[in-house]
Amino acid sequence: MPPGFTDEEKARISGLLLASGQRLFPAQGLRKTSLAELVAPAGIAKSTFYLFFDSKEALYLELMLRQAGEVKRRVIDEALLAGADTRDGLRRFLHATLAEFRSNPLWRRLIAHPQEMDAVARKVAPEQVAGMADNPATALAAYLAGHAGDLVEADPAVLTGVLQAVLLLPLHADRLGAPEHYPQIADLLIDIVATGLTSPRTGPEGRP
Repeated sequence: MPPGFTDEEKARISGLLLASGQRLFPAQGLRKTSLAELVAPAGIAKSTFYLFFDSKEALYLELMLRQAGEVKRRVIDEALLAGADTRDGLRRFLHATLAEFRSNPLWRRLIAHPQEMDAVARKVAPEQVAGMADNPATALAAYLAGHAGDLVEADPAVLTGVLQAVLLLPLHADRLGAPEHYPQIADLLIDIVATGLTSPRTGPEGRP
């Protein structure tokens, strides 16, 4: 940092840049958010941005890292891993993730546009991405691999894709034939998908 910035100014500018990213990335996406828009509230030049973050992608990743632990706790630890069995775990995971979708704009953006995280991974240093140890997507992949015996035979990417398809439902709620019944539609769809992805022996009725 240049000597012209006091510690207080550094903290203030960094906070303003993070706030800009939190506001702009969910609304516009990574590619369409310009550096000029990010720095405007902080009142700094675009070149000064790079004294705080290496790139837009690095700012995006920092926002994700700040939320990842809490998101993982809600959708993985307290939902997926808390299920009575694999089928119940998947139900809980989908319900919890849809709730996160409603309340967390940045994670809603990531769920709807997973390619943005790929763009971040390509631009930032590998060790920075590796620091996202609490990534819910990684935890979900590990869960599916560890419970393969309870799941229908399919490529893991296909299983993940089916789950992602459910999570896209809120984006198209207004296109449903009866949007006023969205909560019931979501509940039934989750039950159908969780049952369909698990083998017949999975679930309380299949336990010895």
